Amino acid sequence: MDLTHFNEAGRAHMVEVGDKETTKRTAIASGRIRMKKETSDRIRQGLIEKGDVLSVAQVAGIMGSKKTSDIIPMCHNIFLTGADIRFNIQDEYIELEAEVKTTGKTGVEMEALTAASIACLTIYDMCKAIDKDMIIEDIKLMKKTGGKSGEYMREKKLGKVLSVNISDKKGVIKEPIKEGLFIENYGLENDAHAGDWHRQVSLLGLESFNKMKGQGLKDLKFGDFAENLTTEGIILYELPIGTKLSIGETLHEVTQIGKECHTGCAIKQAVGKCVMPKEGIFTRVLKGGKIKEGDVIEVL
Repeated sequence: MDLTHFNEAGRAHMVEVGDKETTKRTAIASGRIRMKKETSDRIRQGLIEKGDVLSVAQVAGIMGSKKTSDIIPMCHNIFLTGADIRFNIQDEYIELEAEVKTTGKTGVEMEALTAASIACLTIYDMCKAIDKDMIIEDIKLMKKTGGKSGEYMREKKLGKVLSVNISDKKGVIKEPIKEGLFIENYGLENDAHAGDWHRQVSLLGLESFNKMKGQGLKDLKFGDFAENLTTEGIILYELPIGTKLSIGETLHEVTQIGKECHTGCAIKQAVGKCVMPKEGIFTRVLKGGKIKEGDVIEVL
């Protein structure tokens, strides 16, 4: 596909859209801002000194969508017919979705992305006095409709469960089982790592296994790094904290990437080195059910 934002002299210009068909167009963008639990608690309770955080962020996001052409050089000045921001507040992050609509000759993807970005930035501004460690992440276009190119929907990432693994003690190699029962807000039934905490289930990808095999550890088997689920098809450690995963009958939320390596543990003694501290991930079980070999993993 040719880039169209350059004129014959090779300089940037605003693309002529006058001959395009006028159609109804929509765009949905999403984003996330991570924060301390005490910060999200104070937002819920209306205890942020600057005011109602989500109300202000919603207005700011909508205003931002209307000002997109003022801050993105080659965007057209578009008459918007609608704009809305939706929030999902959790213990350690807030997810949001910005939807923008128009009837016109060019799309509103940039307006939706700007709305999501400005809403996240406003949350940061409202709460930075108590939490400067907040992280804005994962701003992306989810869907767009209308125009010559038609509908776009972000492709879902899919993976697969290669093995379900269990142990009755911590710090030891886990043994594969055909399927396991994962209990809501607890973890794998009868597994030593299950409990009412944030690291209920551990996952490690085949991609990480293969790295270790490439370094000379040829006899590895699933469960050797004490992971509950061995997977393939998704680079697990690239998933942002807060990502939701549909796995078999269950629903999980990513709560931690990697962990502290405990020197002298049985795993390191057995396999020589442990990849889990850098590339393993941990989840909390949001919805219980069974997981078995071959089950699909879907990044929501």
